[in-house]
Amino acid sequence: MTTKKTDVSRIDIGLSDTQRAEIADGLKHLLADTYTLYLKTHNFHWNVTGPMFQTLHLLFMDMYNEQWMAVDLLAERIRALGFPAPGSYREFAELTSISESEGLLGAKEMIRQLIAGQESVVRTARAMFPVVNEANDQPTADVLTQRMQIHEKNAWMLRSLLED
Repeated sequence: MTTKKTDVSRIDIGLSDTQRAEIADGLKHLLADTYTLYLKTHNFHWNVTGPMFQTLHLLFMDMYNEQWMAVDLLAERIRALGFPAPGSYREFAELTSISESEGLLGAKEMIRQLIAGQESVVRTARAMFPVVNEANDQPTADVLTQRMQIHEKNAWMLRSLLED
């Protein structure tokens, strides 16, 4: 009796190699945006001052902790698709759509920059839907939907802090 060997290195999850590569590429950009926003939010958590210190210090901590967990989720989805996840500052800088902040900023400018960052992540995730939907890749669509909901809510909450 002979047993048939299977190629365990071949990924056969119902997505073509091209589809997996396109989706992984989009996820790499989303991972870079998320990591860059994480780093920016953590920086602002450390350096915020002023009358809103306590509120912002805690809010930024909640946000960067959630973003930290998302980084792992995104990297693991890239790996599940069969591709290496970027993991260096250089790679993230090349892939992200979020700009770094320069110098020490006031609390309101920190909020403005975080709103812009949250919205950038949403746009990056949203831009992936045509290829994800075409590929019928529900696991990635689910991740994208969850990320968009969280970042849209965060942007709304941050915008609320700028109201008089």
